Amino acid sequence: MPPFSNSSSFAILGLCALVALSIHAQAQESEENLSVPGLDREVEIIRDRFGISHIYAENQRDLFFAQGFSVARDRLFQLELWRRQATGTASELLGRSALQQDTGARLLRARVDMKEEMRHYHPDGEEIITSFVRGINAFIDLTRSDPELLPPEFEWLDIAPGHWTPEVVVSRHNGLYRNAGSEIRMAQRVQAAGGALVIAQSGFQPSIESLEIPQGLDPSGFSNQVMALHRGSRARVRFGPEHILPRFRRQGEIPPVPNAEVLAGEELFEGSNNWVVSGSRTFSRMPIMANDPHRSQQIPSLRYWVHLVAPGWNVIGAGEPALPGVSVGHNEHGAWGLTIFGIDQEDLYVYETNPANPDQYRYLDQWEDMRILRDEIAIKGEPSEQVELKYTRHGPVLFEDLENNQAYALRAAWLEVGGAPYLASLRMDQAKSWEEFREACRFSHTPSENMVWADVEGNIGWQAVGIAPIRHNWYGLMPVPGDGRYEWDGFVPIRELPHVFNPQEGYFATANEFNLPDDYPHRLGYSWSSPFRVRRIQEVLASGRNLTVLDNMQLQHDELSLPARFMVPLLKGGSFTDPRTAKAAELLLAWDFVMAQDSPAAAIFSNWRGQVSSAVGGLQGGTGRVSATGLSGLLAAPDGRFGEAPVAGRDQVLAESLSRSVEALSRIFGDDMSSWRHGDVLQHHIRLRHPLARLVNAELAAELNPPPKPRGGTGNTVNQTGSGQNQTSGASFRIVADTANWDHSVGTNNPGQSGDYQSPHYSDLYELWGAGKYFPVLYSRDKVESAAEHRTLLRRR
Repeated sequence: MPPFSNSSSFAILGLCALVALSIHAQAQESEENLSVPGLDREVEIIRDRFGISHIYAENQRDLFFAQGFSVARDRLFQLELWRRQATGTASELLGRSALQQDTGARLLRARVDMKEEMRHYHPDGEEIITSFVRGINAFIDLTRSDPELLPPEFEWLDIAPGHWTPEVVVSRHNGLYRNAGSEIRMAQRVQAAGGALVIAQSGFQPSIESLEIPQGLDPSGFSNQVMALHRGSRARVRFGPEHILPRFRRQGEIPPVPNAEVLAGEELFEGSNNWVVSGSRTFSRMPIMANDPHRSQQIPSLRYWVHLVAPGWNVIGAGEPALPGVSVGHNEHGAWGLTIFGIDQEDLYVYETNPANPDQYRYLDQWEDMRILRDEIAIKGEPSEQVELKYTRHGPVLFEDLENNQAYALRAAWLEVGGAPYLASLRMDQAKSWEEFREACRFSHTPSENMVWADVEGNIGWQAVGIAPIRHNWYGLMPVPGDGRYEWDGFVPIRELPHVFNPQEGYFATANEFNLPDDYPHRLGYSWSSPFRVRRIQEVLASGRNLTVLDNMQLQHDELSLPARFMVPLLKGGSFTDPRTAKAAELLLAWDFVMAQDSPAAAIFSNWRGQVSSAVGGLQGGTGRVSATGLSGLLAAPDGRFGEAPVAGRDQVLAESLSRSVEALSRIFGDDMSSWRHGDVLQHHIRLRHPLARLVNAELAAELNPPPKPRGGTGNTVNQTGSGQNQTSGASFRIVADTANWDHSVGTNNPGQSGDYQSPHYSDLYELWGAGKYFPVLYSRDKVESAAEHRTLLRRR
């Protein structure tokens, strides 16, 4: 088996051609001068061939002002939707249909001292964040004097962008947190099936001895509306045809919103990859850092590349557009990347409320008053709505069951000071060493992450970060009574979370797997991704090769399936009465286990594995599919669930499931198995959708959505593309950072840097991304100059 397996074309000549193309673009450079209020000195912004803004300022205030200005110019409509979500003002655009969304956003707003909050992220956090906000607002003010600068979406919707405040930047609405959304379902599963079976099916890590409903709770009585405000606070702003001006509106039937987009607020925990390789295992003898965070695939991209240069700052990489600084990238001294680390940062509390006064709840055998805030939500075309926002000592009240005298509140670690996602990376952006990086990590509360580091001194390391509640007497997997029996005992100090420095293996990798040391003393969480991605990464990194940047690019796109490599050999010697099923087994047994988009065997395996999981999940009264890790264990060592002869029973399940797969795929693709394709548009593809494409006329819609692309990979391959028909998450952004020469670093950003479909950088990176290719991440001033496409001089007015 070759060390790398994928279906994309990787060629050094192709990479060189991209660099040559960027250098050639110098001859086409354009220039503009803009005078804007709010600057102290002149700022230069050089946009390169791939749409990255390289910002050169003489001081910190102007640097972050220019970052805000630059991102507003590229992503203003995206920023306006972010602002509406963060402030709970979507009803001003959408009417009463967004009232629950706005109520949830206001209820779950972090009510903290803003000066303390901003200083948490950086000693100069107040200056940085307010400068960034002023830069956004400066561009918005330009659009008010010159509406031609507005992205076309504002005209289609007949709206205007609003000014930002620091509260928008520190909003928590777009963070990745866990696990309040699953606690009620877990309690109902335990009530229905018993804790022992739930433990057996779930494969918790670390292991759990028993799981019981807390005394005094009856999960069968929990309303399905308990989490409605929580979901609403995280929902995207969704427009309907009535919001589009008639001259731009689609005629005829409006396509439905795809399910994956409706559920965007409940983003699947499918994870990310990162790794660092020491110089002992690289061709250059210097470390390499690679990272590909897996988030939603969307238009515009969730990530925004930028290069920030000023005294004390020289950092390049990407973060979410609404945040100052860089979340993943490198400076002169080191490179860092992130993946989600599975800390449980939420708990759902259930209270008995006073029948005589529902604004009181029982705590330690006494009635306590809820704190009540009154707010007013403006609604388009209607009078404003008065809402009451209620809070217990544990947090915001999500739901009140007046009939049963119950209330439900959320305790969320992310509502503490410092809970804004990714903002603590401002400290990482200036780290000069491993110790400085670890100290910066101490302030990184959310999301909980695996941070990796590689530096020019030859060091590599890993530090888990996140604000982690200490629970002494429960696991945090189910709701608990709010009567005082279940309380947090502070938080685990971040520097005491797991970490590694210069491991003897010469590499370290994470992919959201369970990676706590065996003797780790704290309960952090029990929901982790299957280990298949990280095991494949480790397998390649340990191969003994001297790895190059190109090797790491290939590994990020590796599509070899470890579950396939395990499951398929179980078909050897099987008995298949149906010739088509026997042919399918023959194809699988001759296969290289690579989930290539053009592979018939990959198409068969993808469907077959799902059929097997459902069949095994249904044995002896179980429900649903078995987790990938749990399935591998059950198939390797079949137990009594498969009958009196477990091995024979397992083989029968495998054969019958394969027969069902052949029937299903034949209905879709026809009888010729050689023509079946894993990445066929009907099977496994990516389809990027602009949020207004389904609502505007056909001519505009054709400009907004790039064509779909067949995809290889699955949810368990390093190139994580999900397991459904549509790839809705995965790596839009990638980086491979080379400490030997920062100008040799490469990256991706799907589909492009700009959110304006009229910009040449709206989807210019889509073809590269789809082909598994990268653009050069140019860092030195001479390389940036050589690839300059457009130059903006911002001058003080």
